[in-house]
Amino acid sequence: QTMDNSRPDGLCPASGFLQFGLKPQLMQAISKLGYTTPTPVQERAIPLLLSGSDVIAQAQTGTGKTAAFMLPVLQTLKQGQSGIQVLVLTPTRELALQVAQAALEYGSHLNTEVLAVYGGQPYGPQIKRLRQGVDIVVGTPGRLLDLIKKKELDLSRLSSIILDEADEMLSMGFVDDIEEILSTSPSERQTALFSATLSPKIISMAKKYMHAPQSV
Repeated sequence: QTMDNSRPDGLCPASGFLQFGLKPQLMQAISKLGYTTPTPVQERAIPLLLSGSDVIAQAQTGTGKTAAFMLPVLQTLKQGQSGIQVLVLTPTRELALQVAQAALEYGSHLNTEVLAVYGGQPYGPQIKRLRQGVDIVVGTPGRLLDLIKKKELDLSRLSSIILDEADEMLSMGFVDDIEEILSTSPSERQTALFSATLSPKIISMAKKYMHAPQSV
């Protein structure tokens, strides 16, 4: 995305994003971040996710995939609803922090509560935040599963699950944790899977846990 805000044509910086019909608060945030034109993965995934479809997207890191799933998530978030609405699974602590930060930036005008959880950190502060109420939780599969087993992470009101860098998570041995998380979440949720490569293992997991996913 280019960072040029001085558009000679007088259009708002994020004019390429107008096609998606996003809330003014989201348009404000992405204009401020200097986004002008959607990347190919955003162009194709955003409308599908906004329509409620499950999506399997093959996209490399650096293609704008975080905005491709986070903007639709923020668009459809129910304001004032208690309980976690969105769960994002990431392979590493670094990516969890990065995605949580992006969610805060895109949702800066929406008053969205976002929490990143990962291993190697004490449970106390994470549990305290969960009890205070969070809309979006981003985390590594092992820690997410631990919090579910401790009955601190309640997925009963979940509307979306995103698997980010799914191939990485599988190669790191998280497959059982991911399957357990998917099987304990509400079956009518929306599921999106983003991956740089699509191994047979990912495809079979998608078939098992996704509803007629659209490919991007």
